[in-house]
Amino acid sequence: MDKIQKAIVIGTILGDGFLQKTGKNNARLRLEHSLKQQDYLLWKCQILNNFFQKKPKILTRTNLKFGKSYQYIRNQSYSGLEFGKLHQLFYVDGKRVVPNEISKLLKNPMSLAVWFMDDGYYYFRDKIAYIYLPELDSDSINNLLIALRMNYGLSPQLKIKKRGEYVLNFSVKDTAKLIQIIKPYIIKSMSYKLPFDPVSTEPSSKE
Repeated sequence: MDKIQKAIVIGTILGDGFLQKTGKNNARLRLEHSLKQQDYLLWKCQILNNFFQKKPKILTRTNLKFGKSYQYIRNQSYSGLEFGKLHQLFYVDGKRVVPNEISKLLKNPMSLAVWFMDDGYYYFRDKIAYIYLPELDSDSINNLLIALRMNYGLSPQLKIKKRGEYVLNFSVKDTAKLIQIIKPYIIKSMSYKLPFDPVSTEPSSKE
């Protein structure tokens, strides 16, 4: 796994990606996105092409609570040791965590950009950004906050929204800094998440 590939994988694990354990030492990476983000998933698969053998599939999922169905796109990598090592870091007893090593793993701005493309949101009215979080323990959240402060000088606050979602809430000042950091890496199809159309950067996986 080269530098760019690892940066994308780290951002994906923090975001919408899922590492599935497939043996004692191996795991595979599963990607799922809405059809609106199909180009984004295909971009990830292109950069990580040596880890994905099959073509993405369009599937249908039904929300039993609301009685609605929607389509999404999925792809899974082959099982391997590199993903297995990451699974050992990011999962404990089947539950996702953020390891102490995240300060070393989240140094590449590409990781931050992918994390934002996965789970970030820009609130136009207040000019602030959020990054939505999965259910994490307090140590994991603290590890994220330390990494963002150490590596990027960002100091978001943990907030709980009305529907109970946990988010990292960036101030107006920090949002402006965050946008400047990630904008060179935001791909064209995901530019709707930002307050402008950034220059699309689609690096080769062999950079």
